[in-house]
Amino acid sequence: MSNNRLTGRPKMPQRSVQERIRDFNEVPLGLEKWAAIEEAKRCLQCKKPSCIKGCPVEIDIPGFIGLLAQGKIDEAILKIKEKNSLPAICGRVCPQEEQCESLCILGKKGQPIAVGYLERFLADYEREKGIEEPKVPIQNGRKIAIIGSGPAGLTCAGDCAKMGYNVTIFEALHAAGGVLIYGIPEFRLPKAIVAQEIDYVKSLGVELELSVVIGKTLTFEDLRQEGFEAFFIGTGAGLPHFMNLPGENLNGIYSANEFLTRSNLMKAYRFPDHDTPTKVGRRVAVIGGGNVAMDSARTALRLGAEEVCLVYRRTKKEMPARIEEIERAEEEGINCIILTNPVRFIGNENKWVTGIECIQMELGEPDESGRRRPI
Repeated sequence: MSNNRLTGRPKMPQRSVQERIRDFNEVPLGLEKWAAIEEAKRCLQCKKPSCIKGCPVEIDIPGFIGLLAQGKIDEAILKIKEKNSLPAICGRVCPQEEQCESLCILGKKGQPIAVGYLERFLADYEREKGIEEPKVPIQNGRKIAIIGSGPAGLTCAGDCAKMGYNVTIFEALHAAGGVLIYGIPEFRLPKAIVAQEIDYVKSLGVELELSVVIGKTLTFEDLRQEGFEAFFIGTGAGLPHFMNLPGENLNGIYSANEFLTRSNLMKAYRFPDHDTPTKVGRRVAVIGGGNVAMDSARTALRLGAEEVCLVYRRTKKEMPARIEEIERAEEEGINCIILTNPVRFIGNENKWVTGIECIQMELGEPDESGRRRPI
């Protein structure tokens, strides 16, 4: 096996730090055509590909990569869409390093194939150049209701529509996309991308009804009377998880859910052109080490914070966030205070948060997640 095959994985082009921290535009720029084809040529085309086992929707990964390596771009994107209706989204935010790429044979001695980069390239190429979509299967007349228009609901809707079912998505909010629009910032997942992916799902014959709260606006019995025979409930986590610490209700303390929703869905970064401001202090601490923490920290920076840090009870090695997102946060000047856990929030006489009291942690034995437990 050549060294080039082991180490030739491309770096994702991205905007400079100085430019990107001033706005919410997307940071990674995507691969150029030549780079995507060269990366595709590194694939070994395994007879028993383990990468497919790591994909939640079981995309034929060697299949689409093999087509791309031959320059058959239209066929490659159609191969992906046999199993995945949201390739532009998944190519950007799916945790490939823990799924398909973690099982790539090349990764045992070198660098795995950049499956996510290639999926994104093909989806973006299709959006920019356009290809002829396959015909929608003839509908069989049987009706399925999808509750929630997040990634799970959209995926289920697309799959069912491809099998010929009449599918309707019911979304409680005024906009479709779920966590894709309220939870993930524009600089990581542009909302125009989400809208185009939703349009594709709708082009399969899926209907979308917004501002419908199942259980209030309509009940399951109402839907049954309308002829729906099956239901998929994809309502997401919904409520935030609080730490239940003293001082948690002080002004200036947000759940990540509220903070990101204000910015992503209500466009707080465009205030006063949009109506929902977000108060961001000069110094901001974000508690946690996952993708949501990275998104919150990088959003705070773009909303005007002078200093942003992450407070995390384990070490950087145990952070569940994608490696690329950790690296980008660090590039933007966000510091990480590790082995540290808050015990209370401190406020002033006006009930605004002014500090956090923390304790030092150390790592014990691994817990059920496989990471060493903080004690």
